Amino acid sequence: MKENFLGIDVCDYDYDQLASLLMQDIEQRKKSFIVAINPEKIMKAQKDEELKKLLNRADYQIPDGIGVIIASKLKGGRVRNRVTGIDMMLKLCQTAAEKGKRIFLYGGKPGVADAAKCELEKQFPGIQIVGTLHGYEKDEQVVIETINKHQPEIIFVALGSPAQEYWIVHHMNQVTPYVFQGVGGSYDVISGNLKRAPKAFQSLGLEWLYRLMKEPWRWRRQMILPLFLLKALRK
Repeated sequence: MKENFLGIDVCDYDYDQLASLLMQDIEQRKKSFIVAINPEKIMKAQKDEELKKLLNRADYQIPDGIGVIIASKLKGGRVRNRVTGIDMMLKLCQTAAEKGKRIFLYGGKPGVADAAKCELEKQFPGIQIVGTLHGYEKDEQVVIETINKHQPEIIFVALGSPAQEYWIVHHMNQVTPYVFQGVGGSYDVISGNLKRAPKAFQSLGLEWLYRLMKEPWRWRRQMILPLFLLKALRK
């Protein structure tokens, strides 16, 4: 089931439910697109109709931001738990390792996807990461041929949002994977290049506060959260 916040759909599945549905999609050879939704993206979509269409085009919109959870609770909705982009990626990697599904890592700076591949292979023994390609390759045909040569079933795309989501919708039917997820800076976190918020902040949905403490100049961006809640509750 999906809820709608200011015109943007959000799913209420948890990690296990979504991983199971995605494995079914692979078995049924159905193309699926996952996008992470947070208040910042929802507010941007209020002024960008193409972005709104893009986000709603996804098969699964996961509630990545704590503001979405708060808004759902206040409105008596069903979305109760965050499903973050990076943790969804890790859950899919775990499930793919168990089910023998092939993965491709596309995007990031040169070398970062390779470093993430090494870490994922340590974390999930038996995982089949069949190929990687950095996000600085300009020849679209090279990108398509490289992905298809390895015949992956799952692809993670790290080109930044919304560039990675636009890439997915424009190339889904040109490449072999069935499951597509945009993962932003997840390769940097997995490879250790970027430090993630401590577990305590993650569990409380306060990663935004940790980032604000580390980077105080981000305070203007954090003002989006109360603005989003006000608009969402009025609707």
